[in-house]
Amino acid sequence: MIQNIFRGIQAYAKAFPLISKLKLWKYFAIPIAISIITAIVVGTLAYSFSDNIGHYIANFWKWEFGKKTFEVISTFLSGLLIVAVGLVLYKHIVMALSAPFMSPVSEKIEKYLKGDNQQHRVSSFQEQLIRGIRINVRNLFRELFLTIPILLLGFIPVIGFLSTIILFIMQAYYAGFGNMDYTLERHYKYKESIDFVWKNKGVAIGNGLVFIVFLLIPVVGVILVLPLSVTAATTETIKKIHSKDIIE
Repeated sequence: MIQNIFRGIQAYAKAFPLISKLKLWKYFAIPIAISIITAIVVGTLAYSFSDNIGHYIANFWKWEFGKKTFEVISTFLSGLLIVAVGLVLYKHIVMALSAPFMSPVSEKIEKYLKGDNQQHRVSSFQEQLIRGIRINVRNLFRELFLTIPILLLGFIPVIGFLSTIILFIMQAYYAGFGNMDYTLERHYKYKESIDFVWKNKGVAIGNGLVFIVFLLIPVVGVILVLPLSVTAATTETIKKIHSKDIIE
C-alpha cells in the first residue's frame, strides 16, 4: 500500500502539464466557481459556530474552579471539530456538484492515454450528477460517523496524538475516493466502484493527502485543488483499471 500512496502523490507532478497539453482548463471554470463559493459558505459557518459551541460545552462545567481553563479547551476542541466537519462537508459538496463537469475531463484524459476505442458506459449529465451525489452522501455519513470517535481518541494520554494522523488519513482516503470515481463511473457500477477503491486504497490516500494539503493553501488551494487532484487521480485510476494487478 505504501508504494501506491507514493504513486498517488507523484501523479500530481504530471497533472499540470497534462491539463495544459490537452487544453482542459476551460472545463474547470464551473467546478472552480463551485469550490470557491462552497469554501466561503462553509468557512463562514465554521467561524460563526465555533465560539457558540465552545461556550455551550463550557456551561456543563458547574464549578468556578478551572472554569476558564475548561472554556478555553472546549472552545479549541469545538473549533477543531468544526474545522474537521467543515472540511468533510466542503469536500463532498464540491465533489458531488462537480461530477457532471469532471467526468468529461476524466474521459478526455483516458482517450488521450488509451485511445478512442475503449469500451465504457455512456452516461448523461443527470446520471453523472446523481451518481456523484450518491457516492458523496455515502462517504459523507461514513466520514462524519468516524470523525467524532477519532477526535475523542485525542483525549487519551500517550496515544492521543494519533487521532490527528488517523483523521488526516481518513480525510485523504475519502477525498481520493471521490476523485477516482469520476473515472470509475464509466467502468463500474456503484458497489463495484466501492470495492475497487478499497482494493486500491493506497492510490486514494496518496491522491487525497495532496488534496487536503492544497486546501490549507489560502485562495490558490481552493482554485487548483480540483483540476490537479482529478487529473492525478484519473491517470492512476486508468492504470489500475487496465492492469490485472489492482489489489494491494
